[in-house]
Amino acid sequence: QVQLVESGGGLVQPGGSLRLSCAASGSISSINLSGWYRQAPGKERELVAAITIGTSTNYADSVKGRFTISRDNAKNTVYLQMNSLKPEDTAVYYCHVHVTRDGYYSDRDYWGKGTLVTVSS
Repeated sequence: QVQLVESGGGLVQPGGSLRLSCAASGSISSINLSGWYRQAPGKERELVAAITIGTSTNYADSVKGRFTISRDNAKNTVYLQMNSLKPEDTAVYYCHVHVTRDGYYSDRDYWGKGTLVTVSS
């Protein structure tokens, strides 16, 4: 079993910043792909940012230049630095990872339970 624990969500004013963390625990050999998704009220879940094992990144057009995804392999933790936040960034943010587990050859994905980010004055 792999567990994902998200933290860092909360209430912030427009123009402010938040840093989300996603700590993975369990029998993990490697994290092959990491991403942050979000789901706003009345909308479908969408990919916000992703980072590969080679540190290549991809961002949704709506967050380019404002958000940065990164990881700390030693801590099995993925981060999302969010700057210049806008009210439309309000959503539940979910961590998603693809990992190779100890003793397994195949990849498997896991979802966090989500953390709420509210951008409002």
